[in-house]
Amino acid sequence: MAAAGAEAAAVAAEEEKRLPEGDPESGGDSEDEGDSDSSGDGEDEEKENEAEIQRLEEQLSINAFDYNCHLDLIKLLRQEGELIKLRRARQKMSELFPLTEEIWLDWLKDEIKMASESSEREKVYELFERAVKDYICPEIWLEYAQYSIGGIGQEGGIEKVRSIFERALTAVGLHVTKGTALWEAYREFENAILETAQPAPGSVPSPEQQQMLCSQLEKIHTLFRRQLGIPLLDMEASYAEYEEWSEDPIPETTVKNYKKALQQLEKCKPYEEALLGAEPPKLAEYQAYIDFEMKAGDPARIQLIYERALAENCLVPDLWARYNQYLDRQLKVKELVLSAHDRAVRNCPWTVGLWIRYLLAMERHRVDHGIISEMFEKALNAGFIQATDYVEIWQAYLDYLRRRVDFTQDSSKELEELRSAFARAVEYLKQEVEERFSESGDPSCTIMQNWARVEARLCNNMQKARELWDNIMTKGNAKYANMWLEYYNLERAHGDTQHCRKALHRAVQCTSDYPEHVCEVLLTLERIEGTLEDWDAAVQKTENRLARVNEQRAKTAEKEAALAKQEEEKAEQRKQARAEKKASKKAKKNRIGDKRKADDDDEGEWGQEEEELPSKRHKGDGDGIHLEEDMEVETGLFGRSGPEKPDRPGNQKEKASTSRKDIPKVLHDSSKDNVTVFVSNLSYTMADPEVKLKELFEGCGEVAEIRPVFSNKGTFRGYCYVEFKEEKSALQALGLDRKVVEGRPMFVSPCVDKNKNPDFKVFRYSTTLEKHKLFISGLPFSCTKEELEDVCKAHGNVKDIRLVTNRAGKPKGLAYVEYENEAQASQAVLKMDGLTVKEHVIKVAISNPPLRKLPDKPEASRASQFAVPRQVYGARGKGRTQLSMMPRALQRQSNPMAKAENGMVQNSPATSSQPPEEPKKMSNADFAKMLLKK
Repeated sequence: MAAAGAEAAAVAAEEEKRLPEGDPESGGDSEDEGDSDSSGDGEDEEKENEAEIQRLEEQLSINAFDYNCHLDLIKLLRQEGELIKLRRARQKMSELFPLTEEIWLDWLKDEIKMASESSEREKVYELFERAVKDYICPEIWLEYAQYSIGGIGQEGGIEKVRSIFERALTAVGLHVTKGTALWEAYREFENAILETAQPAPGSVPSPEQQQMLCSQLEKIHTLFRRQLGIPLLDMEASYAEYEEWSEDPIPETTVKNYKKALQQLEKCKPYEEALLGAEPPKLAEYQAYIDFEMKAGDPARIQLIYERALAENCLVPDLWARYNQYLDRQLKVKELVLSAHDRAVRNCPWTVGLWIRYLLAMERHRVDHGIISEMFEKALNAGFIQATDYVEIWQAYLDYLRRRVDFTQDSSKELEELRSAFARAVEYLKQEVEERFSESGDPSCTIMQNWARVEARLCNNMQKARELWDNIMTKGNAKYANMWLEYYNLERAHGDTQHCRKALHRAVQCTSDYPEHVCEVLLTLERIEGTLEDWDAAVQKTENRLARVNEQRAKTAEKEAALAKQEEEKAEQRKQARAEKKASKKAKKNRIGDKRKADDDDEGEWGQEEEELPSKRHKGDGDGIHLEEDMEVETGLFGRSGPEKPDRPGNQKEKASTSRKDIPKVLHDSSKDNVTVFVSNLSYTMADPEVKLKELFEGCGEVAEIRPVFSNKGTFRGYCYVEFKEEKSALQALGLDRKVVEGRPMFVSPCVDKNKNPDFKVFRYSTTLEKHKLFISGLPFSCTKEELEDVCKAHGNVKDIRLVTNRAGKPKGLAYVEYENEAQASQAVLKMDGLTVKEHVIKVAISNPPLRKLPDKPEASRASQFAVPRQVYGARGKGRTQLSMMPRALQRQSNPMAKAENGMVQNSPATSSQPPEEPKKMSNADFAKMLLKK
């Protein structure tokens, strides 16, 4: 709408310029203040547009594949009336991308307005020919046919118009909703010719005129009959028009075809209605329509529905792949197949599979070698988003070059080109790809392996093959048995026994994953072909190697067993510490009770002291409880009913928490897991969690019970169970996951018994590569979802934005942005990476989360062997700013070592086989006793 308004304004301005000076509409020669202001505003706007045009041109010189930048430039140039620059900008864009129907129609209409001479009309014809090749668009074909009628007066003009109409009917005449307009336009053209062929009133037509009239009438009859045999909307009106127009009865064959087409139309109507009611891009509806036409099996209709789907889903690689596969296997028409492949890679240049299919199609249809090589070079510059994509495109091109070589000749131009391409591929992956992705994409050196196979099997050049395999092994592959066996099999088939033996001896020495397998192959070789000396050498080598391997495995097993034993001992010590702690708490309670009896007279004093004690925060649960918690429990157990004090803020919460101490604990019934959800990460200060949560979850269905979990002190612990009457309500409640409640994201997950399902995890987001989604880092914490959407939507249609927060709901400066397709995401990466948002430079990349690495258990256990017991630090360990409650005098070195007089270590773990003595584990009760003694 904005573009249309700008266009209308430009046209109006041109009209004003053409008005004569004395015309009243122009305002005469008056130069009042309003006119001067308007003129000044126009000059300012013109300068702004010129600056913007210059900026867009510079941006395109940096990145020519910026689709949105092309659109913006064309819109501005059209608004400014810069015809030469506009034509050049459209030309550049059409060379890189297929243009949409709207862009082509605007371009064609602009060129038609300026085409007056015959030479200029020919250029418009050429432009139409380019337009109809990009997409099958009924409007463009109709515009083409109507424009050609303007040249009917030229030699062969009528036949040219008919030719264009026939091509248009072949392309889009089967279009159920838009085909009728083209048929009617064709009939109107023939009817106009019929009118001009009619003799003058009262005159008798000559035999030639009569013959021409009959011929023209037959053309119109044929058009009606052809149209009525195709399922099109408003067929009934066309049939009625034919009955009215024809002087003779409609032939029975035509009626039969008409009824058959009507039946077919009824089958198509549900799919057309689904498309009419669906929101763009309607991919699912088109897919259902395609499946329907595929079952019917009419190639023309299948091709048309694919083209209709692609016109609205031109950036969906899978749709292009299915269409091209159908054309390759079924139609096999060279022009049609190659045109579809070319449009596919121009629309989705980042998809390597489409380029590979295009190269195969060109080879299949025997396209010139130079054109195929040129297309391969375009593929290398397409900007793939994975290193492995470059390996695949290189492999496809090398396969093509290998099929061109005649290996019966010792040397040929094609063979040298193949070897040169192999060498270039290896260098390209090492330099270009590795520099961009920090990996070559080919860790197993598959391209070099194929090169070695070609040299060995087809060129009988084992020397070159051995050089290549030596290079492969030096790239970190020597430790894998399968790589050595691959080389051995090649040497076995095309080399000699000496090199086979040499390869296997090296394999026995280097292999670390499956050494037994390699040893077995070596012994088998010597058993069949070796001498006694060879056999003895092989047996000795394999026995020595396997002995070392078994020794290493035994050591590893001993370490694992020792670590397991240590874990068991630690578990036992933790159990004992918990028991001691429980007994210590009980003893403290008894002592406090005795002291309260003795000090009844000093009750007020105690109450005052209790009031002044600082409140301690609950640090954790389980066996990782601080000494602070013991002090807190001791303070909370005084239970003095001192003098009544006026209610202070928070007293009501304290009373509520005190009243909850007496609430009996309700055990969760695991048989109701299917109707229960687990809600966590709620605020500890939430008042009346039952009421608050019931309001939240009532919209999902009838709530049977809400069971919040409280601590021993009666404070809310931030999580609860919500039980519904029906299972579907529980499933619907999962949709409230991450809803912000009192400033924190509420986590809602299925209720699963972790004891029965210890590996159960709930993670709602993908952890794999998503090419249509971006990962943005470096955002300011104040950036909102709406502000980020304003930045991102300039580069495509944004489907979803997720700002990453911590458990407290605070932003982490990270976000995930999901676009409709891969193309928009790729463009957004190019334009947004390094962008400044609120003085923060952001980083943008395709979403590809790294795999979660589990910690190495042996190392973790070994580290924990000498660590301070976890009870000292609480359930979550020692915080970054948390002070240890252990006196420095009691802290021990994590790795105690004896030192010599000169300060050098005498007995380090590296030099001594004796493990350092494990420090004695101490419980919180032990620390308390120690402190009291102090």
